[in-house]
Amino acid sequence: MSALSSLPPVPAASRREKVAEILREAITAGDLEPGQKLTELDLAAQLGTSRAPIREALRQLEQEGLVVSFPYRGTEVLGVSQEEIENVLVPIRVALERFAFEKAMQRLTDDDLANLNLLVDSMEEAASVGDLARLADDDIRFHEAIVVLSGQQHCLQIWRTIQPRVRAYFRRDASYYSDSRFVAQQHRELIDALRSGDSALGQESITDHIRTHFSPNPTEPSS
Repeated sequence: MSALSSLPPVPAASRREKVAEILREAITAGDLEPGQKLTELDLAAQLGTSRAPIREALRQLEQEGLVVSFPYRGTEVLGVSQEEIENVLVPIRVALERFAFEKAMQRLTDDDLANLNLLVDSMEEAASVGDLARLADDDIRFHEAIVVLSGQQHCLQIWRTIQPRVRAYFRRDASYYSDSRFVAQQHRELIDALRSGDSALGQESITDHIRTHFSPNPTEPSS
């Protein structure tokens, strides 16, 4: 129960959404670790709500891949394994984001570039103060922004099904953020590739970026 003691009480309005938000943040930040058992009774007592919104929130988080429910065992926080990263998350992200990057390149406006640069500005600011949680969240927002810019709704739907798992890995496990300033630099380079209009460069840049990010021992390339 010690891991649950830091969770705040939930206000009456939109309780299911608020419970899901609180638990999602606790899971992706690593406050609730993989294997942690989550019971409706304990969560309801800690969050100051009934069991119904807890049950609904846990179902939502299971759909997002952040928890798993077992018959007669209850619900547990689900971790992100290296096998899943290599065999599921990397291939899906590479295929999806290569396609989205190509489409976004064809639709890019000056306003779009300005918005992407603002996200990288925020990443640089987060890196300068060592705020890795904010850096990871800005990273997710950057990639989702490119998928949105592609104009491909089906791509956005697929992205949002894997986003919680990707975010959990970014926030909790990725050694990639050990060199936080390099992270922002890589995203500046992605913007340069988008701006160039060079399809081959764009495909190479986004592929290398994703594979570097998900490597168990990412290293900064020589300059």
